Amino acid sequence: MSETRGRISSRLPTTINSNRAHEARFYDYWLGGRDNYPVDRALGDQIAAHVPGIRNMVRHNRSFLGRAVRYAMGELGITQFLDIGTGLPTARNTHQVAQEVDPAARVVYVDKDPLVLAHARALMVSAPAGRTAFIHADLHDPESILADPVLTQTLDLDRPVAITMTLILMYFREQDDPYGIVERLLKAVPPGSCLTISHPTADFNPLAAQRGVQACEHAGITMVPRNRADTERLFAGTELVEPGVVTLEDWHPELAEKQRFQVEPGDGPAWIWAGLGRKL
Repeated sequence: MSETRGRISSRLPTTINSNRAHEARFYDYWLGGRDNYPVDRALGDQIAAHVPGIRNMVRHNRSFLGRAVRYAMGELGITQFLDIGTGLPTARNTHQVAQEVDPAARVVYVDKDPLVLAHARALMVSAPAGRTAFIHADLHDPESILADPVLTQTLDLDRPVAITMTLILMYFREQDDPYGIVERLLKAVPPGSCLTISHPTADFNPLAAQRGVQACEHAGITMVPRNRADTERLFAGTELVEPGVVTLEDWHPELAEKQRFQVEPGDGPAWIWAGLGRKL
């Protein structure tokens, strides 16, 4: 199959600091990727010492993303995606899953990490009938995403859009107003759109989670686990589809594809809440 490439927009600094851990890079490390530095691996190992199942959890999260994409397309008829907090390119990116279902699907990726920007071309490979694009922007400033011309050049905001924010809102403190940020994004898309969120929680093991938080904070990275009720609050303005906000592996397991990431058995439930809501 031939391929096309989309546009990349960058308005943030592009200098890569390899001496400070970064969220996208230690996540890449947990997934078994190679786009990370010693400082990222050190922090990833510190967190894993407190949360031994973390590698399984991020693999479950990647699988959840694929199931959410297939649900949005198969059940809601949505073929446009705004994937915020993209992370480094790895197996089963959003456009790969979506364009297997519909080759004309369109995806805009957003991430603030300059290393993700450096690898963004890998996210631009699209089926000829579809389109992908990348915006180098920070979710703390949602207007910088919504005002970027690449967004409207790629997606039709008069038609439903699936907004995905998997494992990103835990980097926002209450004073950053994550609820307001989500609300602003939802206002930009029409009824029939949907919102996918996954979010770490301390509900299952508060002490271990707090030690993981302390490791992140010591490295200068904000980490805010949220309980189930607060995660549900992030879906305000949408109607949660069944089964509501549940642990990753319990969200529509029937939509799973062949396992792309090795997951070790017996680790117990992922300490991550997940759900999908449809804008009314």
